[in-house]
Formats: sequence, C-alpha cells, structure tokens
Amino acid sequence: MSQWFARFYRALARPLVPWTRVLLVLALLPLVWGATERLWTIHFLAPQYPRGLELHVYSYSIEGGNEGVDLQEINTLNHYVGMRALDPAEFADLDFLPFAIGALTLLALRVAFIGDVRALVDLAVLTGYLGVFGIGRFVYMLYTYGHHLDPRAPIHMEGFMPPVWGTREIANFTVASFPSLGTFLISSFGALVVLLALWHVVWATRSEAEAGA
Repeated sequence: MSQWFARFYRALARPLVPWTRVLLVLALLPLVWGATERLWTIHFLAPQYPRGLELHVYSYSIEGGNEGVDLQEINTLNHYVGMRALDPAEFADLDFLPFAIGALTLLALRVAFIGDVRALVDLAVLTGYLGVFGIGRFVYMLYTYGHHLDPRAPIHMEGFMPPVWGTREIANFTVASFPSLGTFLISSFGALVVLLALWHVVWATRSEAEAGA
C-alpha cells in the first residue's frame, strides 16, 4: 500500500499532456458564456394565468418574464400568502457566482499553461465544491422563501418547499422549475475538468507503476 501511495504522489507531479492544456483553454468558452446566460427558470401556471408567469435566475440577478412584468405579478401573489418580495437586490446569496466563475477562469488558465496533474486535480475539486455549494445555496433560498411566511398575510398557508427541479402543485398553481442554458454550459466545463483529472491520475499512476516495474 505504501508503494502505491508513493507512486500516486509522484504521479501528481507529472506535467499535463499538451492536448489537455488545449482542452482546458477551450472549456473556458462555455464557462464564460454560461455566466451571461439564464441559469434557472421557474414557471407558474394557474387558471387565472393561462399563459403562465416566469421567473428567470441569472448568476448576477433575477428577472421576471414578459420583459420583467411577471416579477411584479409574482410579488403581488406572494404578498397574499405572506412570502417576502422577490427583490433582485436581496439575492445576495448568489452574488458569489460571478466571482467564483472569474476565479475558475483564472485558475484554469494557470493550470493550462504551467500546471501539473496535482494542479488539475485541485481545479477539479474546487469546481465540484463550487457547483455543490451553488446548488445548495439555491435550495436554501427556495426553502427560506417558502417557509418564512408572514402570519398576518390575508391567506394563511403552511410552509412549503418550491420545486428545485421538477413540477409541484402549490395552492392553485402548478410550479415547474428547471435548469436553463447557462447551467448546462457551466456544467460542461465542470464535467470536462473532472474527466481530465480522473484520466490524468489513472494514466500517470500507471506510468509510474510501469517505470518502477
């Protein structure tokens, strides 16, 4: 076992193969593009809104559908059930996303030009952590909005969890929540980084084993 760990740590110090460096630079295109696109869409459908209402979540803000008009209508409905208004300025929980994407861009460039296998693994771990943390904060935001209701609201409702991904009936609304283009673009960057890191670890470890045989 100690020999395996020794080979593993030597493998981490190996340089990246040239095509990995090229792929890392190319992977930045969907990452940066995804930061400017919509990440998530929440759709509200009810008899009184046959065309539905939409809420769009970006890495830097939220917007209502129908050129922003839907956000005001959604806030009016939220007032009746005691939910606090959806104010783009209050979505500080998502403010870290543009900075995280910028940091990943700089780190990926560093790995592509001067990094080794260890640096690539670190980038993959950080990318995975930020992805899980971002989804976790989004889930927490939905939970707090659905459970911290004003007891003085005209319509009393028990606390509820809006759907994160999928469809759920809430009062007389059918609420659908699903990822949009930005999430898929950013996820493609993360998936590629993780796959490259796994391949390099396996390849480099085997190379060290063969060299020591």
